[in-house]
Amino acid sequence: MPQTFRAVSYVPPGKGGIPFDLAVLLHDERRVRRRSLTLVHGDSVLVDFPEPVTLADRSMLELEDGRLVEIIAGEEQLYEVRGRDQIHLKRLCWHLGNRHLKTQIEDDRVLILRDHVIRDMLRGLGATVTDVTEPFNPEEGAYSHNHGEPAHALLNR
Repeated sequence: MPQTFRAVSYVPPGKGGIPFDLAVLLHDERRVRRRSLTLVHGDSVLVDFPEPVTLADRSMLELEDGRLVEIIAGEEQLYEVRGRDQIHLKRLCWHLGNRHLKTQIEDDRVLILRDHVIRDMLRGLGATVTDVTEPFNPEEGAYSHNHGEPAHALLNR
């Protein structure tokens, strides 16, 4: 019979031990405050933190009994956007930001959620747009609070 566990703290990537189970979550499922997460093997974890936390790929949740649950960024249907050069890519990013789109910015490409209207706009601006399926880690908004700071209360329970 499936069990429900309670998470007591957030553990950033590379800071935890061996997990007993994992949760595969899409980008919008990884921003949590109070929520139940279903684990791969059927159990669930209740997250009830005082403030919202963005669960990074390969981060962990520490449970009341000390066990760990690993968070895995699930694959999503995205567009990979490339420009002719770095300046062109920066201009494309400006257009995406002007439309308040969630964007994962990398050195030579950006990733966005699929939207045919935005795809056509980007192609019209000279971008190369390719369908990809991979984990999505968009930039957090300017007003998001960083819960990854070493002194954050959720990290040092």
